[in-house]
Amino acid sequence: MTLQDQTAAAFRPADRIARLGVSEILQIGAKAAAMQRAGRPVIILGAGEPDFDTPSHVKQAAAEAMARGETKYTALDGTPALKAAIVEKFRRENGLDYTVAEITVAAGAKQVLYNAMMATLDPGDEVIIPTPCWTSYFDIVRIAGGVPVAVPCDGAQGFKLSPDALSAAITPKTRWVMLNSPSNPTGAAYAEADYRPLLDVLLAHPQVWLLVDDMYEHICYEGFRFTTPAALEPRLKGRILTVNGVSKAYAMTGWRIGYAGGPEPLIKAMAVVQSQSTSCPSSISQAAALAALTGPQDLLALRAADFQRRRDLVVAALNAIPGITCRVPEGAFYTFADCSGLIGATTPEGARITTDREFCAWLLETAEVAMVPGAAFGLSPYFRISYATSEAELREALARISAACARLRPA
Repeated sequence: MTLQDQTAAAFRPADRIARLGVSEILQIGAKAAAMQRAGRPVIILGAGEPDFDTPSHVKQAAAEAMARGETKYTALDGTPALKAAIVEKFRRENGLDYTVAEITVAAGAKQVLYNAMMATLDPGDEVIIPTPCWTSYFDIVRIAGGVPVAVPCDGAQGFKLSPDALSAAITPKTRWVMLNSPSNPTGAAYAEADYRPLLDVLLAHPQVWLLVDDMYEHICYEGFRFTTPAALEPRLKGRILTVNGVSKAYAMTGWRIGYAGGPEPLIKAMAVVQSQSTSCPSSISQAAALAALTGPQDLLALRAADFQRRRDLVVAALNAIPGITCRVPEGAFYTFADCSGLIGATTPEGARITTDREFCAWLLETAEVAMVPGAAFGLSPYFRISYATSEAELREALARISAACARLRPA
C-alpha cells in the first residue's frame, strides 16, 4: 500500500459532514467547464451570478480604500460606516428601523445563514424549509446539528408556502422557518397578501423564529411590490432575521459581502460564531459595499428591466417545447420549468429518461447546454435555468434544447 493509500484509508470525516456533499450546482458547473476546456461549445445556464460588471464607482471606491491603506482588520462583524449605511438602507427601502447593534456583516449571505444556525440550533432542533429551495439551506442546518423539515410547494401553489402547510409542519422542536423571496430556484415571490397569513401562524407560535432571505429584492418584475416580513408585522420583528447582500443587485458576487438585521441578542451570538471562523470580512470589500449602498441606485431598475426581457424570452421558448411547461416568475433570474411531459421518453441513442437528473445530463452531453435538475433543489421533475447571461447565448441555448427535445420519442 502506498503512502497515499495509507493516508486515504486512515482519514475519517467528522460525522457532521458525513451526509453532506459539494453542491450539485457546482458539480454540474465544473463538468461543463471541463467540457469547455476540452473544446466543446457548452453554454452554462447553471450559475446564479449576474453577467453584469460591478459598477465602476464601486470598484473606484475599493481602489481608493486600498490607496488610503484600509487594508487591515476591521471590526469583527462590519465597519461602523458600513453598518450605518445598512441601517439607512433598511430604513429607506424597507421601512425598518434598526440600530447599528442590530446589524451584522459577513463574508457573503451564506455565512450570515451559517452564523445564525450555528448560534441558535441545538441537536434535533427543526428548521422548516419550503421546497424547492436553494441547495445550501438544508446542509447549513445539518452541519449546525439541526433537522431540516422540507415542505413541498409545487407549481400549482406558485411554489409558495401555504399557511395550512406551515401550521402542520410546526412541532415543539421547531426553531426556525426559512423563507426566500424572490426565490432561488423558482423566481416566485411573496406579496404582502402571501405573507400575511403565514405571519399570523407565526404569531401563534412564539417559540418559532423567521429567517427571510431577501437577496433578490431588487430583481422584481412587472410592478411586483417587494416587501419583507419584519416591516409587515412589527410584533414579530423581535424574532426575525432579515438577510440581504450586495451580490445579486450590484453584481458583486466575488466581493463576498452579506449582511442582516435582527434582534441584538441574536446578532451578538452570531458575532461569537464569526469570531471563531472567519473574523471580519475583507476591508476592501466592505469599502466597496459601502459605495454600492450609498451611491447611485438607478442602475438597479435598469438591470431588472434587462433581466425581465431575458425572462420573457426564456419562458416563451420553454413553453413552446412540447412536454415542458414554465411558470412566469415574479423575480430573481431563474426559470423553474416542469419537464414531466418528457419523463419516460426515449433518446435517439435508445436510453429512457426516467428523472430530471437524467434529462439534464442528456442535454449536457448531446445539446451541450448545462442546466440544474429540480432534484437538486428538492422538487422533481423540474429543471432550473439561470438567465443571467447574454440574450445571444440564451437564444442559442434554447434553440439547442428545443432541437434536442424534438428528437425524443414520447413514452
